[in-house]
Amino acid sequence: MRYLVWSLPITVAAAAFTYWLSTSASSDVGSASRAESYDIEEGALLYAENCASCHGAGLEGQPEWRTPGADGRLPAPPHDETGHTWHHPDSLLFDYTKLGGAALLARQGVEFDSGMPGFADVLTDQQIHNILAFIRSTWPDRIREVQAARTEADEQRGEN
Repeated sequence: MRYLVWSLPITVAAAAFTYWLSTSASSDVGSASRAESYDIEEGALLYAENCASCHGAGLEGQPEWRTPGADGRLPAPPHDETGHTWHHPDSLLFDYTKLGGAALLARQGVEFDSGMPGFADVLTDQQIHNILAFIRSTWPDRIREVQAARTEADEQRGEN
């Protein structure tokens, strides 16, 4: 019974998130603010100031990040190669960071508070891009290649 209590919200959230990913093309938020160049050093500093308290100084995330807490939220996931950040295109990562999880999912008709706050009032678009560039710079080459291919495919879908 205990397993059922925890597995149902996880299953619903995962299904909603997967549906949202499969139905969304590049959003206007991420694609409209695509930066031409990135400052990885600034991104590292901004990550330390704005992200490390939840996602870890080494991008390791919080323990048990796949298991919801008592409030139903999932702990902050890792942004290193052990997490799922690299499974998503740049536009989604940008939008999720700028708008926050609940707001971004609400735009898709999904009611779920992931716990990720939005940083639109804290960071500029360029600063968000710099943070994401820093995170990507820490991944092994193969993972960067896979994520870049996903980003390219996402951008091509957005052009159609």
